[in-house]
Amino acid sequence: MKKLSRKTFLQQSLTAMAALGIDAAFAKANNLLFTITTDNNVVYITKADAQYETLRKGFNKRINRYPQVIAIVLNEAGVKAAIAYAQQKQLPITIKSGGHCMEGFSVSDGGMVINLSKLNQIKIEGNTVTLGPAAKLKAIYETILPKGKYLPGGSCQTVAIGGLTLGGGYGLMSRKFGLTCDSLINASMVDAMGNVHQTKNDATLHWALKGGGNGNFGVITQLQFKLHTAPKTMKSIKFRKQNVTIAAAIDICKTWFATAATLPNDCFSAFIYNGKTTYILLTNTGAETDAVKLFIKTCKATATKVTEGKSLPLATALKAYYAEANPITFKNASSGLYKSFDDIAPCIEQVFNLIKERPGILYQINTLGGAIKNDSFEKSSSFPHRAYCFFSELQAYWESSSATQKMLTQFEKIQVEFAKANINVQYRNYPDINFKNWQQQYYGQNLAQLQNLKKQYDPNALFAGIQTL
Repeated sequence: MKKLSRKTFLQQSLTAMAALGIDAAFAKANNLLFTITTDNNVVYITKADAQYETLRKGFNKRINRYPQVIAIVLNEAGVKAAIAYAQQKQLPITIKSGGHCMEGFSVSDGGMVINLSKLNQIKIEGNTVTLGPAAKLKAIYETILPKGKYLPGGSCQTVAIGGLTLGGGYGLMSRKFGLTCDSLINASMVDAMGNVHQTKNDATLHWALKGGGNGNFGVITQLQFKLHTAPKTMKSIKFRKQNVTIAAAIDICKTWFATAATLPNDCFSAFIYNGKTTYILLTNTGAETDAVKLFIKTCKATATKVTEGKSLPLATALKAYYAEANPITFKNASSGLYKSFDDIAPCIEQVFNLIKERPGILYQINTLGGAIKNDSFEKSSSFPHRAYCFFSELQAYWESSSATQKMLTQFEKIQVEFAKANINVQYRNYPDINFKNWQQQYYGQNLAQLQNLKKQYDPNALFAGIQTL
């Protein structure tokens, strides 16, 4: 790296700070100078810098890891420079777009984090949108929905599009439009050697990044998607059974599996159990068909409380699902993809008993199927779990640090029950550090091909975070 004079170093540091939104006067007053040479394309931050403590953290306050260097890249040239620096210093790289990984895998101890937060552009051209990997869902929706367009994605407002897409990308309207990755037209990627790839010219890489790309092959600098005509409205109905016994909760769950499987693709549904209450959500962007009416009637039969919302403009309706914007303390993980209730029948009673023992833990099952099962989507993506009709997640939330170990211990007891029932297919975007055979669970029949591609684009395993290929 070229050695700079102090004057040039100071000028470039202040220029970089301006790009990061750091006031120059404040920086001078507080001696906020970066400890590694910077240029107009990338800013390197270490533990000696005031920004380090904020930038090393993600959305999950439970996770604490300490990289040696954080490289805030301002463009594609910055990505190349950061990769070259990591190679020179022999620093393993992790990649952070939004920092929402449930286990904080975008940051690791001792290596380099390539921070993509400044690559957040949103540009609509006709029926396509070009996005920086750090563009967040709230900003995307607020840009495209007024134009009558929609990109199928999640609902959490501060999730970035990069990580969401690379793991598949699931949300309220995936049954109607497919996964987020199914709308991907092109991705720009810088590999471990600094080479730039356009996936529109590389069908195999394009396939790999659609469900198998989380931090494995390179740094995504831009994504282009096909846009869909947005549904005009969405209606939500919530069904609660309060003070429910475990036996009744199991019956409601079993019935929900059967009736949710009949819903049209315009609908999404979720079943939730928190130890005291069963909660069923239905969203619908289409007509109230006979199947929808039967679902509603069936859910009402066991509910003690029903909340039926109005059909609202989609942009308004989605705000109810934006979730918390600020970091929280939690433990969430995929707890299996299922074809029917039969998959969880051997363990569900014990799982519900364990949930009941520890308030703050809940179990949620969501509908898959619909357009996710589209044959052409399956052939053109590495997402391996399209045959499954349901996806589940185990969640735990708490505030006091004194509760952490008790919550994690109970969480892991529940995970053991799922494992004993041979629940061994998991969603990569809801990873967990406890999965023993995580590669096979995430990537299924596509694992070997993804591993071969890893050798091609990252032969020396420079991209080497936790649970990367």
